[in-house]
Amino acid sequence: MNVMTAPFSPSTAPEGARRSLPDAPLLVAARGGVPSRVPVWFMRQAGRSLPEYRSVREGVPMLQACFDPGLLTEITMQPVRRHGVDAAILFSDIVVPLYAAGLGIDIVPGTGPVVAHPVRTAADVDALPELTVEQVAPVAEGVSMLVRELGETPLIGFAGAPFTLASYLIEGGPSRNHEHTKALMHAEPELWHRLAARLADVTTTFLRAQLAAGVDAVQLFDSWAGALSPRDYREFVLPHSAAVLAAVADYDVPRIHFGVGTGELLPALREAGADVVGVDWRVPLDEAARRLRAAGEPEPVVQGNLDPALLMASWPVIEAEVRRIVEEGRGAAGHIFNLGHGVLPETDPEVLTRVVELVHSL
Repeated sequence: MNVMTAPFSPSTAPEGARRSLPDAPLLVAARGGVPSRVPVWFMRQAGRSLPEYRSVREGVPMLQACFDPGLLTEITMQPVRRHGVDAAILFSDIVVPLYAAGLGIDIVPGTGPVVAHPVRTAADVDALPELTVEQVAPVAEGVSMLVRELGETPLIGFAGAPFTLASYLIEGGPSRNHEHTKALMHAEPELWHRLAARLADVTTTFLRAQLAAGVDAVQLFDSWAGALSPRDYREFVLPHSAAVLAAVADYDVPRIHFGVGTGELLPALREAGADVVGVDWRVPLDEAARRLRAAGEPEPVVQGNLDPALLMASWPVIEAEVRRIVEEGRGAAGHIFNLGHGVLPETDPEVLTRVVELVHSL
């Protein structure tokens, strides 16, 4: 497989962009060290549940907001100000680099990403545009603004993994069964690998643009990888995710790899090149650490994994779950507290703030 790397390298990163945050709890934990406290952040913390987010986004389409450096900065900062989390996650969307490259794609409220013309033939794959650094310059500008504003709080970069991007393109939007994707994988494996390699290029370019602008860690989201068997994941997906993670290794920042429903894939997710493996709520963290330990050395670092639905429960229920998860996380070399997936829109922001305070107290 020949996966091209994007034109960024550490030597071309803006001078001073890479911050030194040796004591930041998230970065210490991500490297298997002993942080001053258990670090915590939440997937989808920027947006959705926050009234201040709904206020600034009013009348602004999602993808437009992702390319407005000032608005992107404000939205990313909101949960840091409100909750006191240990990291900011760049406000973005999995399909942002595809949109930036000129693909006909939109985010439809209540549905998600919708592709104008699904990609299912060799001609469709050949017609896919490449992503250039210039096309995501507004995102990089937003990252630079955030690095200046965040002070000692790390900023996590964000991108979708090749399989999840391919699934959206092939299915034409969100899918429950991924039937077109799986059929193409098995019926036309050469075409599948060509598509996945093209998308690995896109993801690499997007992540390296963020890294050159100064993000302190990156998370690769493979939202739909849990739909695959371990055998199919290893044959059709792992090489391409590994290519992306290898292409950003020269920045020497923690690489987090996360997928939903990936309990059976945890060792493979780590083998792809993850320094930290995100775990959803279906597998206890001590069991996840056991599975990951079998994948090799050094000792694994985990992220997760409170069920986001439980944030709707009473506080005694939430507190008991948080305490359990923090205790189970001690079975790994490092633990970054998070949800097992994204914050639900109906979540009370005050509950998230209380969870942060509780985690820090433990």
